[in-house]
Amino acid sequence: MADDPMFQRFGREFPRGAVLFREGEPGKEMFVVHQGRVAITKKVADVEKILSTLGPGEFLGEMAILNNRPRSATATCAEDCKLLVIDAKTFEAMIRSNAEIAVRLIKKLSDRLAEANEQIENLLLTDAASRVVHYLATAAERAGRTQAGMKIDMVPKELAARVGVRPEQADEALMKLLKAKLISVHPDGFVVPDVAKLRHFLEFLQMKAQFGDVG
Repeated sequence: MADDPMFQRFGREFPRGAVLFREGEPGKEMFVVHQGRVAITKKVADVEKILSTLGPGEFLGEMAILNNRPRSATATCAEDCKLLVIDAKTFEAMIRSNAEIAVRLIKKLSDRLAEANEQIENLLLTDAASRVVHYLATAAERAGRTQAGMKIDMVPKELAARVGVRPEQADEALMKLLKAKLISVHPDGFVVPDVAKLRHFLEFLQMKAQFGDVG
């Protein structure tokens, strides 16, 4: 990686915990992840919510230099990282001169818009358990399939921050899902054997939240 011409020109190393930028700050640079993971977070009420965790090949910080507006979220290195740091002028020149980069950017922005819509839908749910199940079902639908089911790559302890609930609320929801055998938990993520069953459980939770226990 050290021999990569792009990394030689634009590369920088950041330790775990380094804050690349904070919500509300002006944006003058964008970043491309070469190695490591970067967490994108936003404060929702009093809860620090993880919007996404970006790995190698992903980019971040482009919106602030495209629309010349303050950063909409905070970016923190979740582990030691090697990143390309590209200023606004260089980024614009890359887009103008390379159609492949422009198309990739458009596709990624489209994906992020879809993810934002899913997050809005999640935030509209009134109870913590529904938020947890909705997030896992949505993530499973776009996850890679393994022999055991759909694999969601995510450190389990990040789940509470992903959905904006307290850790004990996320743990309580997970225990119900484990007991019902709707998910399995692993050090590097979750496996959902049957997404349809998880969706049915979400419908049950939403009915329960709306009408309460019957009987």
